[in-house]
Amino acid sequence: MTNKRERVRQELLADPHLVEAVVDAVHEQVPAYTALDGSRFPEVRAIAAWATDRLLDHWVTDGAIGPGDLRRFRGIAAARAADGRPLQAVLRAYRVAAAVLADEVAARAPQLSAQDAFALTQLLLTAMDTISEEMTTAYAATSERLTGDRERSLQLLLDDLIAGRHASLGALGARASRLGVHLPERYCLLVAEPAEAKAPEGGTSDISLTAANALLAALGGGARGTSGTAASRAPVSRPSASRTSASRASALPAPTSPAPVPPAPAPPAPTSLATTHGSRAVLLLPAARADAVPDVLRGHAWRGCVISGESLDRVAVAHRLAAGALDAAPPHAHRPERVLTDADAHVLALLAGHPVVSPDQIGRIVLGPLVDAGQSHLLEALTAYIDTGSANAAARELHLHPQSVRYRLRRVRDITSRDPQDPWQRLTLDIARTIVLGGRGGPGAAR
Repeated sequence: MTNKRERVRQELLADPHLVEAVVDAVHEQVPAYTALDGSRFPEVRAIAAWATDRLLDHWVTDGAIGPGDLRRFRGIAAARAADGRPLQAVLRAYRVAAAVLADEVAARAPQLSAQDAFALTQLLLTAMDTISEEMTTAYAATSERLTGDRERSLQLLLDDLIAGRHASLGALGARASRLGVHLPERYCLLVAEPAEAKAPEGGTSDISLTAANALLAALGGGARGTSGTAASRAPVSRPSASRTSASRASALPAPTSPAPVPPAPAPPAPTSLATTHGSRAVLLLPAARADAVPDVLRGHAWRGCVISGESLDRVAVAHRLAAGALDAAPPHAHRPERVLTDADAHVLALLAGHPVVSPDQIGRIVLGPLVDAGQSHLLEALTAYIDTGSANAAARELHLHPQSVRYRLRRVRDITSRDPQDPWQRLTLDIARTIVLGGRGGPGAAR
């Protein structure tokens, strides 16, 4: 009997279809896993492979889940509590996996007896009961610990966001709610580092969380997760007892009027988050604070990249863009003491061969409204300036007065926030206009 089970076990473990069938079923049947970032599936596969191996081993030996297995399941539950994946979804994923395992064993029924099938059913039912109890306890304990250590919990939240460890926007919202914070829907992600960072010999100089929080405070993000305003928390001024009595004595009957409608509660203030990633600070800020970033970084002698065009479920993408931009940007891209933006990051990703969006989208990110038909004269002036190298030469080519060309170049700078006279910004403008004009049928299309 055991030999038959062992043959089935070896056959199943040698078949890569088993783990893929488990992962596919979980992905299709459990909504929280359907929304998982693709980077999380290697972990899901690893857990599925380990769990199926352990269950099949216990089936072959008529064993039961032991202390070592339970420690692993508790660790998995703690990790899920930390990354905000709902416990019900996790437990349902294990039930779905157990059903797939039973189906795969049943497909090899000719080799097995009714006693083998009964043993597998009993094992799976007992295992699901034990796993549920152990994981529920570990999940609750981790959630309570994280809620109690709020500062650490907020840092872990941002760590998980930049690593893509979240099941869905719903799960992310539930996790934020448990922590009493409100994440900004319109945000900017800042990745920053000291402009003259000197790493110790043979290693890197890690930024402390204290330095990241100091940067956050300078950007007006010191009050993390607070809600309401000072006015809403101020004591209500009430008239004295003597004034109240006198008022009542002299008051004349007044016509009945509708009771005043209380003002709607103010929306919760968006929360700013800070963490560190090696030698860099990573800050999640409301989008409105992006304008303050250049002055703050200049005051701290830091440089950085701000990404503001990604949605909240793509913070990991924003982080990769910003970190990649800081890795690849030449020194003159940071002069004169400016902050890299989405446009810089996308151009650098394109040059590195790792674009996050299509080249056409990159052209629009850099040029903005300049790609509109009504601004073709500005794109024409920019193209002539880049091709000829000077406003005077561009004016001769376009049959315009040099002052007209200079005015149009100023308009280009105002619209794109990029100065065509700055070497780095001219390069980004050149790449973008090449992409856009190429899509319109060549360099002469704008003229």
